[in-house]
Amino acid sequence: GLTRAFIEAGAHSVIGSLWQVQDDATAMLMKEFYRYLLQHELPISEALEKAKVAVKNHKRKNGTYPWRAPYYWAGFVLHGNAA
Repeated sequence: GLTRAFIEAGAHSVIGSLWQVQDDATAMLMKEFYRYLLQHELPISEALEKAKVAVKNHKRKNGTYPWRAPYYWAGFVLHGNAA
């Protein structure tokens, strides 16, 4: 599908979702992913894993954890080069 097209077009790595995910959770996951990737200079695979944990453990001001369920973060997978 789309992932294969990106890889064949020259992308070294592609992060995709296995199912449709809520926009807010996805936005936070991507923000955290790039923070770990660029600021902490972690490998792509490790940055993605840490971003998933950040989404899972995100606590709102009212004390709730809106994205604890794997539905919000587990569907993101890395294809291609993990370094």
